[in-house]
Amino acid sequence: MTTDPVLPKTARERGRVAPARLAHFVRKTSRFGEMLEWYRNVLEAEIVYSNEMLAFLTYDDEHHRVAIIAMPGLVDAAPNAAGTDHIAFTYASLDELLHTYKRLKKAGIEPFWAINHGPTTSLYYKDPDGNSIETQIDNFATLEEINEWFKGGAFQENPIGVVFDPDELVARHEAGVPFRELVERPALPEGKTPFDMLRS
Repeated sequence: MTTDPVLPKTARERGRVAPARLAHFVRKTSRFGEMLEWYRNVLEAEIVYSNEMLAFLTYDDEHHRVAIIAMPGLVDAAPNAAGTDHIAFTYASLDELLHTYKRLKKAGIEPFWAINHGPTTSLYYKDPDGNSIETQIDNFATLEEINEWFKGGAFQENPIGVVFDPDELVARHEAGVPFRELVERPALPEGKTPFDMLRS
């Protein structure tokens, strides 16, 4: 049995004391220089503080959104290890998402997975340690629109999404195809299941 997705009241609306916002995440690494440069480049972040062991980076008004700690001799995480799957960053527009895609591609950084989930259009990248990050935009302007989309059954039928070619999306965007058409999730290719859309 499934239920209609409804955004719950915030903790504050429920009379609870909860964090005001998510502040930052920390990566520990034996590839300190590579990781620092990768996150600085990918997120267009400024280095707030750095020494040979630690770096703080930010791309907005938070004093640091990312911290990187140098820890020589670490063992790479196994692909099937438990833990965080990815961290997602939302862009303000499709223009900004695709600008970032093109900028990173020129720098030799390409996504390993480009997928229209339905609620989002998303590009996934791996950092030098193999951690995944998602760059995305919301495909709907309001909560009401996304709730209507969920109620239509498309997510029930395909909770993963449909892969796309980011260069093709760039070309269509530059040709002036309307936003709604660009982000509308297509049907699965003939003979494919949602699980065929997964990329590791």
